[in-house]
Amino acid sequence: MSGLGQGTLTIVFILVLMGLGVPVAISMIVVAGAAMWYFVDINFMLTNFRTLPYTLTSNYTYVVVPMFVLMGELASKSGIISDLYMAAHRFTSRIRGGLFMSTILASAGFGAASGSTVVSASVFTKIALPEMKRFKYNLGVSAGCIAASGTLAALIPPSIAMVILAVLTDQSIGALLMAGVIPGLLTAAFYMGGAYIFVRIRPDWAPLTGESYSWREKLQGLRGVWAIMLLATVVIGGLYFGVFAPSAAGAAGAAGAALIAFLSRRLTLREFWGSMLEAARITTVLFLIFIGGMLLSRALLVMGFIDDLNDMIAGYGISAGMFIALVIIIYFILGMFVDSISIMVITLPFMFPISQALDINAIWFSVLLIKLVEIAAITPPVGLNLYAVQTAAAGEINSRQIFLGVLPFVATEIVLLAVLIMVPEFATWLPDQMRR
Repeated sequence: MSGLGQGTLTIVFILVLMGLGVPVAISMIVVAGAAMWYFVDINFMLTNFRTLPYTLTSNYTYVVVPMFVLMGELASKSGIISDLYMAAHRFTSRIRGGLFMSTILASAGFGAASGSTVVSASVFTKIALPEMKRFKYNLGVSAGCIAASGTLAALIPPSIAMVILAVLTDQSIGALLMAGVIPGLLTAAFYMGGAYIFVRIRPDWAPLTGESYSWREKLQGLRGVWAIMLLATVVIGGLYFGVFAPSAAGAAGAAGAALIAFLSRRLTLREFWGSMLEAARITTVLFLIFIGGMLLSRALLVMGFIDDLNDMIAGYGISAGMFIALVIIIYFILGMFVDSISIMVITLPFMFPISQALDINAIWFSVLLIKLVEIAAITPPVGLNLYAVQTAAAGEINSRQIFLGVLPFVATEIVLLAVLIMVPEFATWLPDQMRR
């Protein structure tokens, strides 16, 4: 069997195990190990199982992972989301669709303190959805807005998805985190513009709330959010100007989030300990995914899958543009059936080397992948954020409502994806400035 056939069989086995409910990390580790044993020998498998996990987990650079996770956990338990939402609502209350816009703005703000899209979507459901229901907003579109807004955390630093991608492709974590800033802000702006247009076409989706706030009340609403916004600015600014390495930025962010939470008297010692335990649990899962991805990458490389795939692409004369189009199609199809992080860790070991062989800018390609992961997170029927919102809503909304309600935001994402493809500088400009 050729290397291409061996690699294809390996990936199929991983997808089958995932379809049976086996976690993605375990699926990759088991299948990659079996492939190394069967296609090479047991000594090669044992050597890689001894060396790769240690090499990965002993790398000090990756301490940024638990630190950013802890920062997000502390931010989510300190009540900052409620403050962000109410502050944003005071500025958008007089606009039709203002609750959609306040959710988008607050999600962007929370994304600068938490890198988890699922956490963002889940917590905002409990805060924003009751308000939207009270003012008779369309529940399906409301849930779709919350799910889509949660994906902003995938681009805006500190993005866990960006860190995963950087680890699996051996890129600079700091450069990739900065690459997500402009596309993340653009996504928020496109969502708000899209929401504005949608409610003009369908006013019944978002009746006017009738609420109004003075400028004094609007400014008072910012009191509860200035500290966490200052922290996010310090962390992102420190990364950009080279004051912090990513690992130090993560530590500063986690320590700052804890300090803000304790000083505001919103975090008890029991909750702090719970945040530490949850951060440790999430970090363990993430590192298992990292190890599975590294082992899969090594297995595909040694069996000749990457070389055969490159030769096939060269033989068919596939250009960089054709390859990007193929990647988009693959992610759209897989996104309907496989969760977003799983798609990324399974496809990166062979897609990223091919992109580099075609001389595609690594940072721009990485941002496109994260954008596709965002879209996968809200694509029915297996969009992870959709189920996070539905679960948090506790029976107030059914699958059909949220599947239909998220479609306007998926359409908005597709328009923005086209913009990022046509203007790569949106992704590459900030990292380029860092290197000067």
